[in-house]
Amino acid sequence: MMKVLVVGCGSIGRRHMRNLRALGIQRLAVCDPDPDRLAPMVTELGIQPFADFEKAMVATKPDLVFVCTPPVFHVPQALRAVRAGAHVFVEKPLSHALDGVDELIAEAEARQRIVQVGYNLRFHPGLQKVKQLVDDGTIGRILWARVEVGQYLPDWRPWQDYRQSYTARRDLGGGIILDASHELDYVIWLLGQPTEVMCMAGKVSNLEVDVEDCATVLLRFASGAQADVHMDFVQRGYARSCKLAGEQGTIIWDHPAHQLRVYQAETDSWETMAYDFDSNDIYMAEVQHFLDCVDQAMTPLVDLKQAKMVLEVALAAKSAAA
Repeated sequence: MMKVLVVGCGSIGRRHMRNLRALGIQRLAVCDPDPDRLAPMVTELGIQPFADFEKAMVATKPDLVFVCTPPVFHVPQALRAVRAGAHVFVEKPLSHALDGVDELIAEAEARQRIVQVGYNLRFHPGLQKVKQLVDDGTIGRILWARVEVGQYLPDWRPWQDYRQSYTARRDLGGGIILDASHELDYVIWLLGQPTEVMCMAGKVSNLEVDVEDCATVLLRFASGAQADVHMDFVQRGYARSCKLAGEQGTIIWDHPAHQLRVYQAETDSWETMAYDFDSNDIYMAEVQHFLDCVDQAMTPLVDLKQAKMVLEVALAAKSAAA
């Protein structure tokens, strides 16, 4: 029976624990230095708790490790897990810096360990349909993309003091560019690796954070296409959308509305495509994909090399805005 250790008992760690249990994983352990975060999961799921990561690794000898800590800890904890023989799921972003990333890639390859990074919008039914339409050439060659994501940080996790979240803290690898790198990942998925990165970013609000809270990243691709990616944690209300303009039409994805709209120039008409969506579905899907990759020795949809590419773009954006 597979043994799983979840490292980090914040909101995403708790979600993964519940989903792992729902997927039939019984031998679960969790590690977090904060006993107040550990207690609810021990009570709810009967999970074996640890306060220390190294002690948890030695005691449980896990087959799988889920790294759900702040980004500054991702690479060293993933590297420790891989060297212990575990397959690893790392939450996004892969890290706050490139230090150690190539070493992690080399170790995972040498030991034939599966490492997946949690860019779960790859499993979103709306974006999967967008990807299909783009790859099928439904609107011709893509000319430009406009992407937006934003929500007021104190509303993300109302039960938590936003000032203590990693998103708000430079020392933990926070800032909107790294935290919202989901958008960078799916733009790369749709349009390929960028050839040029520009960015304007900074702190525009009165929130008590020491990181950028608003950014617009400009990307150019080998095809000639351009993209502007806006991300912030200052706007009231929730926004997440993508607009793609092609030579033969337009695609608009509206996440809050759960729909796509597609314009075809040939018929001068719009088609609306609605889909059912539950927010936990993409988290379940990415974990099931990871388990399948481990079971069948497959390369994950978002492996270390893909995640490194996203990190390089995010860091180039941060550097351009400095």
